[in-house]
Amino acid sequence: MTDPLARYPGYALRRAASAAGAVLNERLGEMGLRQASMSVLMLVEANPDITASALGRKLDIQRANMVPLLKRLEQAGLIDRRAIDGKSQGLVLTEEGMRTCADARKVVETFEAELLARVPEEHRDHLLPALNALWD
Repeated sequence: MTDPLARYPGYALRRAASAAGAVLNERLGEMGLRQASMSVLMLVEANPDITASALGRKLDIQRANMVPLLKRLEQAGLIDRRAIDGKSQGLVLTEEGMRTCADARKVVETFEAELLARVPEEHRDHLLPALNALWD
């Protein structure tokens, strides 16, 4: 079948993201995680005491979606909250959260290496800068 949409970069990008996301979610699902929860764990690990609102802005997740996501991670014993000033609470990983984050990172790094291996070698060095240029 002829696909006239394949010539549009946005369409190709969406299809690639959808296909890659499905594979990554399947692998993370074996750990009880999804991409959003893995992203939260990795950002909290890199930025202890980050606020939920700052995390939501960074991940482009609306408050209505961030609240239940953080609640699930807290109930799973992966993140905790602590006071960082008079009125703000920061997020930190628990010990279990640190272990889970390390395991998730291994899954992500393996997945990313496999994904990059599918890109022709002459384009690999340019792929990430080109993708980042679309949203930075």
